[in-house]
Amino acid sequence: MNQRRSDIQAQSEAIEPTQIYSPLSVDMRTYTNTQLLQLIIGPKSRDVLNSSNNSLIQLGHKNMYDLMKLKGIGMNKALRIMATIELGKRRHSEPIRDIQKISSSLEVFNYFYPLLADLPHEEFWIMCLRRNNSVIGAVQVSIGGVNGTVADPKQIFRLALEHRAVSIALCHNHPSGSTVASNQDITLTRKLIEGARLLEISIGDHVIIGGNKYYSFADDGLIY
Repeated sequence: MNQRRSDIQAQSEAIEPTQIYSPLSVDMRTYTNTQLLQLIIGPKSRDVLNSSNNSLIQLGHKNMYDLMKLKGIGMNKALRIMATIELGKRRHSEPIRDIQKISSSLEVFNYFYPLLADLPHEEFWIMCLRRNNSVIGAVQVSIGGVNGTVADPKQIFRLALEHRAVSIALCHNHPSGSTVASNQDITLTRKLIEGARLLEISIGDHVIIGGNKYYSFADDGLIY
C-alpha cells in the first residue's frame, strides 16, 4: 500500500534522538516548523500545520475546539499547542512593554500586536501617555464580535482622565486581516479628535491591526 505524501514528508522531517549529539549542538533555528511542533506534540505536527496552510499565523487563530477537530489531537495536545503560541506572544511582548516613549505608529503597533493580532473578535484599546509621550499604560475599552465593536467616546475619555493622560493613542483590530479603515472607524476618530480638544487631550494616532499589518491614521495625515 502506498503511503500518503504527507506521511512520507513527516517521516523525512522526523527528529531522531541520534541527531542530537550534545546539548551544545542544538540550534533551534535549523529546525523546520514541523520539527519544532513535533517536539511539542509528536508525529501529528505535519497534519496540524497542513490544517493551517503551513502558516503559523493561521495556526495562532485556532481555538481549542478547532484543534481538537483534527484527528489525533486531544485536549492535552491542543493545550500544548495553545500554550506554546501564547508563550511566543508573551516573549514578543516583554521587550515592548519596556518602551518608555511612543514616537511612531510602528511602536504603537508593536505594543498592541501581541494583544490583538490573533483574536477572532474585535477589541478596542487606548494607550495613555504623559506630556512627553511616555507610556502610562494601555486600557481595554470594549470587546465586540467578528464584524465590529462599539467604542463609546464617553468611556474612552473617562478612562483617559482617570489615568491622567495628556494624550492617547487609539488601537483596535480587524479579525478579517484587513487594515482598511471603515466609515465607522473614520467617523469615530473624527468625533474623538473633536471631543478631545474640549478636554485638552490630544489624539496621537489611531492604529488598526489586521494580522501582521497595520494602518495608521496619523501616517495618513488624518490626525489633526
